[in-house]
Amino acid sequence: MAQPFMKKDDDLDDEAEYSPFLGIEKWAALQEARVFNDPQLDPRRCCQVITKLLYLLNQGETFTKTESTEVFFAVTKLFQSIDLGLRRMVYLMIKELSPCADEVIIVTSSLMKDMNSKTDMYRANSIRVLCRITDGTLLTQIERYLKQAIVDKNPVVASAALVSGIHLLQTNPEIVKRWSNEVQEAMQSRVALVQFHALALLHQIRLNDRLAVSKLVTSLTKGTVRSPLAQCLLIRYISQVICDSAGNTPPGERPFYDYLDSCLRRGGEMVNFEAARAITELNGVTNQELTPAITVLQYFLLSSNPVKKFAAIRTLNKVAMTHPMAVTSCNIEMESLISDQNRSIATLAITTLLKTGNESSIDRLMKQITNFMSEIADEFKIVVVEAIRSLCMKFPLKYRSLMNFLSNILREEGGFEYKKAIADSIVILIRDMPDAKESGLLHLCEFIEDCEFTYLSTQILHFLGIEGPTTADPSKYIRYIYNRVHLENATVRASAVSTLAKFGAMVDSLKPRIFVLLRRCLFDADDEVRDRATLYMNTLGADGAVVETGGDASEFLFKSLDVPLVNLETSLKNYEPSDKHFDISSVPKEVKVKPLAEKKAPSKKPTGLGAPRRGPTSTGTVDAYERLLSSIPEFSSFGKLFKSSSPVELTEAETEYAVTVVKHIFDHHVVFQYNCTNTIPEQFLENVTVIVDASEAEEFSEVASKPLRSLPYDSPGQTFVAFEKPEGVPAAGKFSNILRFIVKEVDPSTGETDDDGVDDEYQLEELEVVAADYMQKVGVSNFLNAWENMNPDSERIDEYGLGQRESLADAVNAVINLLGMQPCEGTGVVPSNSRSHACLLSGVFIGNVKVLVRLSFGIDGQKEVAMKLAVRSDDESISNAIHEIVASG
Repeated sequence: MAQPFMKKDDDLDDEAEYSPFLGIEKWAALQEARVFNDPQLDPRRCCQVITKLLYLLNQGETFTKTESTEVFFAVTKLFQSIDLGLRRMVYLMIKELSPCADEVIIVTSSLMKDMNSKTDMYRANSIRVLCRITDGTLLTQIERYLKQAIVDKNPVVASAALVSGIHLLQTNPEIVKRWSNEVQEAMQSRVALVQFHALALLHQIRLNDRLAVSKLVTSLTKGTVRSPLAQCLLIRYISQVICDSAGNTPPGERPFYDYLDSCLRRGGEMVNFEAARAITELNGVTNQELTPAITVLQYFLLSSNPVKKFAAIRTLNKVAMTHPMAVTSCNIEMESLISDQNRSIATLAITTLLKTGNESSIDRLMKQITNFMSEIADEFKIVVVEAIRSLCMKFPLKYRSLMNFLSNILREEGGFEYKKAIADSIVILIRDMPDAKESGLLHLCEFIEDCEFTYLSTQILHFLGIEGPTTADPSKYIRYIYNRVHLENATVRASAVSTLAKFGAMVDSLKPRIFVLLRRCLFDADDEVRDRATLYMNTLGADGAVVETGGDASEFLFKSLDVPLVNLETSLKNYEPSDKHFDISSVPKEVKVKPLAEKKAPSKKPTGLGAPRRGPTSTGTVDAYERLLSSIPEFSSFGKLFKSSSPVELTEAETEYAVTVVKHIFDHHVVFQYNCTNTIPEQFLENVTVIVDASEAEEFSEVASKPLRSLPYDSPGQTFVAFEKPEGVPAAGKFSNILRFIVKEVDPSTGETDDDGVDDEYQLEELEVVAADYMQKVGVSNFLNAWENMNPDSERIDEYGLGQRESLADAVNAVINLLGMQPCEGTGVVPSNSRSHACLLSGVFIGNVKVLVRLSFGIDGQKEVAMKLAVRSDDESISNAIHEIVASG
């Protein structure tokens, strides 16, 4: 039974208005369809029955083969009626039923008769139906009529034939391509809709020939297109041609720009807007080219039509992401839109202003937004919060006012997603701006005092347990955390107990006080809270000091786990209770490689509360690697791990073996960790090693390796190779790799492995150790202060020529990647078409030497780039080393 549509209107005292189709059932409608067989047809009654059948079909109701056939044959009898309204309903019904080839013959003659009728309505609709239900054989028979219809004087008939051609092009392209002359003639029509459909079909016919499309667009830009609809379509085709030919266009040339510019001043508002949008989306567009388009959009902002205002502000919002300065001329108009009745327009205006504003305008914008936030829905508030987060990253010196704004709206009413967006923003600011940590944590503490969402409370408590103990005064957060034990539900109470224990484990001076609080939790009504309190008390010790015998337990409970939780869960499920205790060291430490289909699927990286720690505080991954390497006897004497790189793929996708490598940097050594996965079910690999050729890395000498005993199908494993290098020198080199192993056949049906194996090897991609591997990306919130506080005697300044570059941004990115340092204060982004740029970088060089870099770039008309490099560090020799890296890079 079809579901009725019902709408309640609160203004009419909850009086319900029901759909006219309420209560329609398929069996009843099929019974009513018998009226099609009456000798004296009632057109009005037949139309009502067909309407019900169409409604059922469009609601997803399915008809059996028998039911569909019976209805189809009954409908064909309605051709005997001359009622225009009924005939239109018949056409619709035949299209919806989509009869099979045997049934099509029944109506073909009637439809062909209508196609040659003197009634234009019959002709247009019969063409649409015939082209919908016909196959290639019948199409050749009616092709002559379709060609005539394309150039018919009646625009309704001509449009019907052209649209049918667009649909037929998908199934019978060879036939439709023979209509080019008729379609070209239809392009000269003075009727807007005919010209629009003719252009669409002509473009589809030539779609697979880029040169033909380019010629078509070029010929049409000479003024033969008069229809506004067709002009808009032509502008879109021009944009596509420009995009496709971007690599073949000589520098400085901009094909079709003059036509787009002329469309800004003629053809009506629809054409003006389409041209303006096309110009803003041009690749590498300059501010000078943008100016006329921005002027048109600025005019639309003053319109009383909300559709025009929304279209303009949405386009300006996109432009502001790449060319914020070009949009500043519209700031006055956008500020007036903040109070617009349409909340979508107001939200876009606010977010655009946040992108185009400067530091001096931030405070004024914050005042306007404060009043604005209470008037919009949560979905729009989330957009504004994300824009404010980006603004804070752009102007880090304004973090106090922006953080205060976020904390104020955090205390206001709102749904879960809105509150989570604010909390995530504060967390990201805390992680990326060390100066914001203290105030940000206090804002989060105040929020959980009155937080109604259990998930947010537990996540914030977990975050407090990570960041709180590292602050100057960890004790001030204890009150907020312990309040959760008394005032919240069991889930939050348990999380608060764990957070308290982390403070006790990481801050020695707080252990006695934490122990007193944990003792009070032993009388909680919930068993999970009591169990956690008991566990942490035994771990910390009765006197508040960590018990020596509990060292392993303390590390397990309070430090990051070095095994993936998925692997731990799998191992626990497979563990069979026995006299032998479960050994956590037996859990695989490598995350299982995802299937190739999952690898290719795009995924959004988590941010905020759900994200792993990043940037300056990203110690969890390094700690896990350090514990792994120190547990291997061959590498245990290498000392403290300085840096671990991201995994580098050494094999292509869909190959027999998947291998990635992680570079671990120590003071005197470099360890290559090769993560291997066997993707062939019929093979079992043993004694897996990587043979590394360091002939192109003269400063490195191999000192140790650890082979992998076995590598079953789809079970990741690791093999290691260690090299010795000079201390304190950013030694670089290229390494070739060969995967060597013994392969044994596996019976897929039984899973048994052959005893005999064969030696085999597999060539891997080359691996490079570069200077950036010896630098950690560590940002500073106030670069000027950090620069002034560093010893000026360590400063080294020199100038370099970087040769020809595609753009200034290309040169800046190349230097940043060469040094491996963190751009500060948003200077890593180069405005489009800039002739000069200043970039600030910070980092920590191997040996824990802080390094600050000032870069000044300039580019001339021949795209030659010059750079001035100034370096300050804690060690003068490192300042010289940075210059040597740039000079040799």
